[in-house]
Amino acid sequence: MSRLRTAGYFVAAAAAAPAAFAACSCGGLGGAPGTTARGGGDVGGGVGGDPFLTGIGGSGPGSGASACVGLECQRVACPGGRTTTVSGTVYEPAGNIPLYNVLVYVPNKPLLPIPDGASCDRCDATLAGAPVAAALTDTRGRFVLEDAPVGEDIPLVVQIGKWRRELVLPVVEACVDNATEEGSIRLPRSASEGHLPRIALATGGADVLECLLFKIGIDESEFTPEAGGGRVNLFSGRAIVGDKATNQYRAGLNGGALFPPATQLWGSLDTLMQYDMVILSCEGSQFADDKPPAALQAMFDYASAGGRVFASHWHNYWLRRGPERFPETADWEEETDPDDGLPVLVDATFPKGQALRDWLVHVGASTTPGQIEINDPQHWVNSVNEEIATRWLYNERNDAYGALPGVKYFTFNTPIGLPEGEQCGRFVYTDIHVATQDVAGAPFPTGCADDDGERRALSPQEKALLFMLFDLSACVGPDDEEPAVPR
Repeated sequence: MSRLRTAGYFVAAAAAAPAAFAACSCGGLGGAPGTTARGGGDVGGGVGGDPFLTGIGGSGPGSGASACVGLECQRVACPGGRTTTVSGTVYEPAGNIPLYNVLVYVPNKPLLPIPDGASCDRCDATLAGAPVAAALTDTRGRFVLEDAPVGEDIPLVVQIGKWRRELVLPVVEACVDNATEEGSIRLPRSASEGHLPRIALATGGADVLECLLFKIGIDESEFTPEAGGGRVNLFSGRAIVGDKATNQYRAGLNGGALFPPATQLWGSLDTLMQYDMVILSCEGSQFADDKPPAALQAMFDYASAGGRVFASHWHNYWLRRGPERFPETADWEEETDPDDGLPVLVDATFPKGQALRDWLVHVGASTTPGQIEINDPQHWVNSVNEEIATRWLYNERNDAYGALPGVKYFTFNTPIGLPEGEQCGRFVYTDIHVATQDVAGAPFPTGCADDDGERRALSPQEKALLFMLFDLSACVGPDDEEPAVPR
């Protein structure tokens, strides 16, 4: 079993194995008996035989290249049909829950820095780092890198969207499976471990989405005011009478500072554009006076420019009253909230919906495939516009729970109306609260912890939202297509 080392930035990995990135001849590697080195011209049909990877890593069949480069030279042809593989499981930053659709790869070039702010991050874009082997995790978080390079100090990258962590495999042995140590591969908890997206989160009196970010393992030090340098900046939302939204850090964290008002976040497109993702916790009411037409336009323009928006319950106002085609995304109607324990179904008519169905079972959030029970469910959406949006979670009429048919989670890509290949942004709407255990209004992050100060475990519905949060983070592509390794 291979024990990984943290590379920090890729430059550290390159320094640990300088020969890995130098051009080399393709002679023998002194590996397993009977193995021979495989140069770029020996690679048949793409990296590791994966048709999605044809041409990745430099030279290949028909390229006219006669010599391999860097780690290409360290792939070997094994006797008897055997292969060299690297396998393992990728987890969220806390290291507890396996993740689906995370890209794992061995780069052949130093990685470029990831820019902050709204940008066009499409799944059909060329993958940085010229990988020599790449794979996506399945619904158990498992991956297998086929035809991996052999030797010492092999760099390994795990990435989903702008989450990226770089590790080093001390040794990869030829012609066997090199299983990584269980629990050793996870996304970064802090900027010292890798790259995290820059996230703005507005709190609310009816939900505590800031606790979801904290409980998935993001380090406390990354939650700061805008000028504090952390990757997660918190803004204070509103609450109805009798409730309170979290509006300050605990004593000892950022000096117990108060959060700036959420209107400061969404009141300016320039402010929104600094963030990769904007998360909006339910406030308990629409508070339309805080969301004037200029703010509605700014949120629309941010999403259309490649921003990612996660909106909970009453933040449907951005869509219902938003510009242009935002109101068309769903059939909106406020109904009485259903009772706790409502059975909600997974729409498995498309590949990612099937993945969510299976993943929920694997992580213990569902005991019946395709169904999950929700506490504190809401109802604002009767149905979605299937020409624009994708339904993920929904419920049928259920008189025992006082529930009319409704959609509990949907997504759509932006700008609406452009061809799929030109869409770069993504918007999530959910009628699921996560604040069934956590305390709104308590100084952050004390409301997210138990009596012993430990981060609470995720509830089943929080796990469902975790899946959707990382789907929102991922590269943008059509929802009705099976995810594939980028070219």
